[in-house]
Amino acid sequence: MSAHDHAPHDHGTVGHDGHNGHGHAGHSHGVAADADRRWLGIALGLITGFMAIEVVIGVLAHSLALISDAAHMLTDAVSIVLALIAMRLAARPARGGFTYGLKRAEILSAQANGLTLLLLAVWLAYEAVRRLLDPPPVEGGLVLVTALAGIVVNIAAAWCISKANRTSLAVEGAYQHILNDLFAFIGTAVAGLIVLTTGFRQADSIASLVVVVLMVKAGYGLVRESGRILLEAAPAHVDPDTVGDRLVGQPPVTEVHDLHIWTITSGQAALSAHVLVAPEGDCHAVRRDLEALLAKEYGITHTTLQVDHAQDSLLTVGRPGEDRADTHCADAHGPVHRQGPHDH
Repeated sequence: MSAHDHAPHDHGTVGHDGHNGHGHAGHSHGVAADADRRWLGIALGLITGFMAIEVVIGVLAHSLALISDAAHMLTDAVSIVLALIAMRLAARPARGGFTYGLKRAEILSAQANGLTLLLLAVWLAYEAVRRLLDPPPVEGGLVLVTALAGIVVNIAAAWCISKANRTSLAVEGAYQHILNDLFAFIGTAVAGLIVLTTGFRQADSIASLVVVVLMVKAGYGLVRESGRILLEAAPAHVDPDTVGDRLVGQPPVTEVHDLHIWTITSGQAALSAHVLVAPEGDCHAVRRDLEALLAKEYGITHTTLQVDHAQDSLLTVGRPGEDRADTHCADAHGPVHRQGPHDH
């Protein structure tokens, strides 16, 4: 039977905000738009201004390290622009077919940031290896001075973004871009000093390869985290089987099935489940107790719990795939959690 088929017996279905029939009022998620947009805007101005200067100097100095740093700064700027767009979209209220609003725009932004880092890393790795084998003349003095200026600019930009709400994956993506660029400029400054003092031109290409490693590390992390959210996986710190066993361990709960845990957007986990309680149990009290448990132990406050009284036939332990025609959900998704030992 579907939820609609037994609606008259539904004793406790609760919305994502923890209250029947209400929206998300009272919950504040994501970024503080005005303050964060201001900090991101300042960082964007610093990055784009210095990037233009660095491209010119990189070409004049024949430095791939400076050019790769400038290319990385371009992705920094793009990541900040994407974060600003995502913040504006995420602030729009839910309407029509977008029942969560556009909160996942920031996840798409983070995925785009990660992919651009990985693709750019491939190109820079190719150029670095090519120049490592056949190094062009490099102006070490220009490289050193520009890299030192880049360190100052990136520290300032990183500080600006650190003032924004980094629980947003889009903002965190922009922050990781700039932090990686800061480390890259330090490596470029060292390379410039080596070229200036020893004439070892390959140091410039080696510094570029260091940048590539940092870009791959940051890009992979962003793609992995945003990919988990887009695929509606449970938050990395939450094990659904453990949660199911914890819920069914609360008397008078006898079974938990159709348990789903996913992330709507950064730092905003949600859970839904069908909970069966013993005939003498108070469905409303159970729902309130389970909500409190989920909020306290797992930090999950967006819950949809359908709580019903169990029928006698539901108390018989069966194996997955057996005929469960008399159950509330004959084709329950995922494991069925019951009291005592059971398969996951």
